[in-house]
Amino acid sequence: MMTIKHVTVQQAHQRQREGASYLDVRSVPEFEQGHPEGAFNVPLLHADPATRQMQPNPEFLSVVRANFPTGTPMVVGCQMGGRSQHACEILANAGFEDVSNVLGGFGGAPQLGHAGWVQAQLPIEQTADAARSYDTLRRKASGGR
Repeated sequence: MMTIKHVTVQQAHQRQREGASYLDVRSVPEFEQGHPEGAFNVPLLHADPATRQMQPNPEFLSVVRANFPTGTPMVVGCQMGGRSQHACEILANAGFEDVSNVLGGFGGAPQLGHAGWVQAQLPIEQTADAARSYDTLRRKASGGR
């Protein structure tokens, strides 16, 4: 079992500038409200439309696998750092070699002493390039359907 690396948002931004992919595992509506510049969206959980409860995304791993080789350096973020930690564990167990959990995520985890992407005033996008949206990444995983 490999250990998951933890990085601050500043370190995540630096790794991204060095070529790492930022994987935002928040839900599609959260991602669409704003996300780190250049981030790819593959939600770990989806909100169930009926109950509004978060449910695991059964396609999470297959969509990541279809879009990123296992050797891709990845920084994985969510809102505060919890979902991304879980996503890193799934990816590491699936053979991804270089995954780092972004402490504080997008919105920060002040109770844990971690600033988020927003608080650090790092570059944010409201609208993603369609190529980085979950719909596009999921279509690639399902062979274009």
